[in-house]
Amino acid sequence: MNIFLDGLIDITLRAGKAIMDVYQGGFEAREKSDGSSVTDADEAGEAIIVAGLKAVHPDIPILAEEAASRGEMPELGSKFFLVDPLDGTKEFVNRTAEFTVNIALVENGRPVAGVVLAPALGKMWFGAIDTGAFVQEIDPATMVRTGVPQTITVRIKPENGLIAVASRSHRSAETESLLTKLGAEEFKPAGSSLKFCLVAEGQADVYPRLGRTMEWDTGAGQAVLEAAGGRVHELDGETEGGPLLYGKKERGYDNPHFIAWGA
Repeated sequence: MNIFLDGLIDITLRAGKAIMDVYQGGFEAREKSDGSSVTDADEAGEAIIVAGLKAVHPDIPILAEEAASRGEMPELGSKFFLVDPLDGTKEFVNRTAEFTVNIALVENGRPVAGVVLAPALGKMWFGAIDTGAFVQEIDPATMVRTGVPQTITVRIKPENGLIAVASRSHRSAETESLLTKLGAEEFKPAGSSLKFCLVAEGQADVYPRLGRTMEWDTGAGQAVLEAAGGRVHELDGETEGGPLLYGKKERGYDNPHFIAWGA
């Protein structure tokens, strides 16, 4: 196993434990300046991840969601970490269990390693370009890894019966129209970065996103998917462009529309 990836996994699991402690207790959601929600779990998770990354990799800058929402935007350079301590705060607040903890390493605009932890579901996906992609069961109470990691790969696109995955809460008429044109015959709803993981595992073939996302929302999921053999490309209308890249300071680190594919 990749030693670098193991370090990211350890930090992610520690953050997951703190987040589950909040999830199982009482908490309140507060509104940030951009209108989105934040909880004690977001802040506790991010504090653990940032401290852990700085301790092990002090030379690599970190772009983290909650820090960014406070205006803390570091100079990133060609190599940096992306951190979303709690992707799917709405799912967290509504207790659907479909929220994730996300860490990605970006090099020269590409996400080359990532960890996606769904603590309430007891599953973790991780991968690196030079290592492959894996899924592993996690004890939700202790955040201890159980069993052994299982290799995952995307499935080959079928001639018929294309399976699409999209957001539970951000679907639009445009998305529905695109899925119809792509020939999607089955739809799987999912929250947060779990959508990338479903494609990476071969449970779905395509995930289009025709709405705003930030780089920290997608970096880890894209890293896992690409390590599993998939791809994520920009989408202009219904036209697929080049790879979805990172470090887009001129855009404020938001993403264009994109489409994620299996094989």
